[in-house]
Amino acid sequence: MSSDPWGRVDETGTVYVRTAEGEQVVGSWQAGSPEEALAYFERKYDGIVVEIGLLERRVKTTDLSAKDATAAIDHLRQQVDEHHAVGDLDALRKRLDALVATVEARREERKVLKAKQTDEAKQAKEALVAEAEELAKSEQWRSAGERLRALVDTWKGLPRLDRKSDDELWHRFSHARSAFSKRRKAHFAALDAQREEARKTKEKLVIEAESLSGSTDWAGTAARYRDLMTAWKAAGRAQREAEDDLWNRFRGAQDVFFAARGEVFAERDAEQGENLKLKEELADEAEKLVPVKDLKAARAAFRSINERWEAIGHVPRDARPKVEGRMQAVERALLESEESEWRRTNPEARARAAGLTGQLQAAVDKLRCQIDTARAQGNNARADKLAKELEGRQALLDQALKGLEEFGGR
Repeated sequence: MSSDPWGRVDETGTVYVRTAEGEQVVGSWQAGSPEEALAYFERKYDGIVVEIGLLERRVKTTDLSAKDATAAIDHLRQQVDEHHAVGDLDALRKRLDALVATVEARREERKVLKAKQTDEAKQAKEALVAEAEELAKSEQWRSAGERLRALVDTWKGLPRLDRKSDDELWHRFSHARSAFSKRRKAHFAALDAQREEARKTKEKLVIEAESLSGSTDWAGTAARYRDLMTAWKAAGRAQREAEDDLWNRFRGAQDVFFAARGEVFAERDAEQGENLKLKEELADEAEKLVPVKDLKAARAAFRSINERWEAIGHVPRDARPKVEGRMQAVERALLESEESEWRRTNPEARARAAGLTGQLQAAVDKLRCQIDTARAQGNNARADKLAKELEGRQALLDQALKGLEEFGGR
């Protein structure tokens, strides 16, 4: 008979293992010596030890599920309980019991973690739904659309909840996206309709602009082009391709007209520049008539100058006030000379002036006599009062005498 601390082989070849409950039969060995029998079953024990060690490491270092870990433990426990190995089987049972406790603890940890993750996922999805429902009201079509697409990607990355909660949140999320899509579709449909209307309006404006491009009614057509431009801006934008094409045609028609007008205006400006030189020469000639010495000759000379002036034509607008002002100044000087001549040669006016002068002279003479009398009587107050009145009458007399001189003397 052969034995070791954990097992023995009796004389019949039966192999036993020692446990806390007593010896248990391991098996029968007939192929060799008792030592070989014990060595064989000890190797089986070592194999179980290795498997338990591997399982312990997997449980601690990997994400082995509790279900798979429990199945592996049960399989090893079965091997231990069947007593097909020689060694400290009780120690193995304790290791397996400890491993069961570890797996249960991990199961609870994962349960708590899953509950936490589920709660976080629910909060995250509720936040996504709230944001999506807010975005559904937005009119920032591009940015809101991009954000909604990003929210979908975020949603896909979150863990699923229980079916009811997940379906309810997804229904709200999907409804918000659909509402936004419908509003955006309606907006762009309306925008397309507006752009089509703008295209039709601008097509009409282009046709009119092209019909005016050959006009020579420079002022009227230029004004009409300004009106067309105002109408163009008020029409809004057409589709991009149509807008670009219509604008090129519209602008091209304007360019044809304004280029032709520019050439004509350039010729006219050159001509008006020459006209200005001629009129300045005539203004120089007219200004030599002032001061007027011979009214009749001055009138004849000015008529001649004026006839040549009228025959010359237009001058540049910005130069017109100055050169015309010079001629008008000469004309006023001639009119003043005519009025002065008329007053001088008008008998009735001369008689009225002479009569007024005589009356004022008599009044002045009378006041002087009254002043002398008052002073002789010692009434200086009255004399001073009469003296002030004399100053006023004398001023009127001086003015009347000056007017009478214009008629050739008294």
